[in-house]
Amino acid sequence: MSSPAIQSTALSTRSFVLATDLDGTFLGGSDDDRARLYGWIEANRATVGLIFVTGRDPQFIGELCLERGVPWPDYAVGDVGTTIATVSPETGIVPIAALEADISARWGNAGDRVRARLDGHPGLTLQTTDFRYRVSYDIDSASFDASAWDIVLGMGFQPLISDNRFFDVLPDGVSKGPSLLRLVDHLGLEPGRVLCAGDTLNDLSMLECGLPAVAVGNSEAALIDRVAHLEHLHMAQAHGAAGILEAIRAFDMHDLPEGY
Repeated sequence: MSSPAIQSTALSTRSFVLATDLDGTFLGGSDDDRARLYGWIEANRATVGLIFVTGRDPQFIGELCLERGVPWPDYAVGDVGTTIATVSPETGIVPIAALEADISARWGNAGDRVRARLDGHPGLTLQTTDFRYRVSYDIDSASFDASAWDIVLGMGFQPLISDNRFFDVLPDGVSKGPSLLRLVDHLGLEPGRVLCAGDTLNDLSMLECGLPAVAVGNSEAALIDRVAHLEHLHMAQAHGAAGILEAIRAFDMHDLPEGY
């Protein structure tokens, strides 16, 4: 766990900020890979900032850090970009109202309306978590009826399918990339010092947003097809946490010990 003194240091003063997806990315790779990355982050919190950019909800993030020894991030862009929050072991996850106001307005308390419209839709199983500004489903790819995509667009919202397993309904124009850029601007971060890392299509808007980026080696094929041409992106060979370290070296974004 990071010390409160380092945790409270402004990200704008740190030389490098990692903005990373969780499942398959920060949580991906071998046990040794993760231990190496996490240990390096904790040893360098004075110069390294950490932002989780994830489809996971705030409760999951808190439990992850408390129970699994994962470094506490300084901020989180959660719920596929619909939550933007400060994070610390002392206060937990606290949404930043000023950054979420536009997200809330775009959503307009549409949860009940979306759930009613997609109730019983073939291949969609509603996730039980009561998200604030999104509705999310698990997909049965064998029975999924793709007309759900047009239904959501017709309602004025943004559909997102990732890893051929998840179907998210989001406020129009809201996803990981735009929300991360909103946070980067709010914090006064130099864009060239922020590395984005991901592995599935729900990371696409983050990897495309213009910040230095890495698609880790275990990325889904559909994501690789969409980002392979991006000049600001490193296509890692290593998986998960090791792929992140590979990109830090490739972009020379922070000193790393020999062998990392």
